[in-house]
Amino acid sequence: MGSGSYSSTNRDARLMASFGDSDYYKKASPTEIFKQRTINSAMNPFGVKIRESRDSKEHPNSLAILLALDVTGSMGSIPHHLVKEGLPNIMDSIIKSGIKDPQLLFLGIGDHECDNCPLQVGQFESSDELLDKWLTEIYLEGGGGGNEGESYLLAWYFASKHTSIDCFEKRGQKGFLFTIGDEPALKTIPKSMLKQIMGDGEYEDGSVAKLLDKAKEKYNVYHIHMRQGSNGQRQEVIDGWKQLLGKNLIIAERHEEVSDIITEIIEKSATKISSIDSKKEDMTL
Repeated sequence: MGSGSYSSTNRDARLMASFGDSDYYKKASPTEIFKQRTINSAMNPFGVKIRESRDSKEHPNSLAILLALDVTGSMGSIPHHLVKEGLPNIMDSIIKSGIKDPQLLFLGIGDHECDNCPLQVGQFESSDELLDKWLTEIYLEGGGGGNEGESYLLAWYFASKHTSIDCFEKRGQKGFLFTIGDEPALKTIPKSMLKQIMGDGEYEDGSVAKLLDKAKEKYNVYHIHMRQGSNGQRQEVIDGWKQLLGKNLIIAERHEEVSDIITEIIEKSATKISSIDSKKEDMTL
């Protein structure tokens, strides 16, 4: 996966051809855009072994980026923001910053204690058409429960165990993993549940700290905490995330801020990488 390139101009033309309006996503309601009423079979993680972000002639310096979206309750506003304007802003900005070969993979995150579909997985993609496809095929289950959080730890589990990324394996450059939501992270997931979600394999009980540490081995891990709504405003929720992630916890007051936050973090990385590469070149002269 990961072929093709991102073009907002091509995206507008495609929407005009398909819907008669280049601003279709900006005007359409969430129910008009996100039509899945159960998990799309292509995004069902059951039986998935690996998702790959690979270099190619077209994209020789791929950078893996995972966006794990909380699809419970009120958090459906985040996918809607991304498809309306957030995703084009992210892709256009980071490409202009010097990261020419970003490859994004969308995850849908629910609640493994309460929901039917606690994990949904796309593919790493670079083109505007395929990124729109995976984003709009996420099932907004809108579930969750009155328990102690949501299954953000499933994003860390999947990233560590079921992705293979050339940016890290070939160049030692970590990818980026963003979880986005307004709840605490559930503390544990039993191996029986992992088997139920992922299919046959060898599993062990997972703790939030252990799965986070594993994901950090090849990803820069961030959580964007949404302060919208009553859950998001609870100080104990924010404090819990601070204990887990420290400075890699980012607070967003409104969903419109999400794309700018992601862009700024990745652009800072591009500046650092460019500086390191320049120093290496100077040393060889």
